[in-house]
Amino acid sequence: MSQAAIEQDHTLAPLIHMTDIRKVFYAEDVETHALAGVHFDMAEGDYVAIAGPSGCGKSTLLSILGLLDTATEGRYLLGGEPVQDLDHSQRAHIRNREIGFIFQAFNLIGDLTVYENVELPLTYRSQLSSQERKERAIEALERVRMAHRLRHYPSQLSGGQQQRVAVARALVGKPSILLADEPTGNLDSKNGEAVMSLLTELHNEGATICMVTHDPRYADYAHRKIHMFDGRIVDEETLHRLREEEDKRIAEQARKGRALTDG
Repeated sequence: MSQAAIEQDHTLAPLIHMTDIRKVFYAEDVETHALAGVHFDMAEGDYVAIAGPSGCGKSTLLSILGLLDTATEGRYLLGGEPVQDLDHSQRAHIRNREIGFIFQAFNLIGDLTVYENVELPLTYRSQLSSQERKERAIEALERVRMAHRLRHYPSQLSGGQQQRVAVARALVGKPSILLADEPTGNLDSKNGEAVMSLLTELHNEGATICMVTHDPRYADYAHRKIHMFDGRIVDEETLHRLREEEDKRIAEQARKGRALTDG
């Protein structure tokens, strides 16, 4: 998709539209507010990075985007259709067809070959023949330059190679959007940069990507950055102010703790 086409798509209905998304986790008598009124849109062809410190809610937001979890409150439209109230089987059906996942830990199945791992999501599509599944799997592996390893097992691959296979598995179903949760988190800097370059290539070919990362170096690969803090989307200036306030609180707590110890 050309940049002009991407810009034009922003005038149309967004691929993802979230309004006032809230997520509360309950444990005994404790409520944890992981998301506190998130408003978020993505258009087809976007490449968005959701950045923020650990515990800010970014992975929770990605789980809701990917229909792996549901919001406590709020409205979520995917492709113009409301999805926040779907049951388990309906969410699974949409995940298999519309969403490709790339995980930090790769999540490859150890006793399946590279080819079998990539083909696996297609086995849930009864309308596809074995030949169609094979063609799609090989095509996806060729896109990430791993077709020469299709008979290998995950344990025979480096971390960077495993993540490439995981990207191929995400691509094989031809999803509307790729969701990447800390895709470089288990990789060294060289392999991390290689995976980020691959995502950039895929975006340039038209893929829509939403990535979660705590690393500002990798967030810069995206065309748009969203900053999160304490379950909210904030602008960069607000983020810096909140971080400074948090650093001061931590420093003050440490000072009081030393004073009690010394006393």
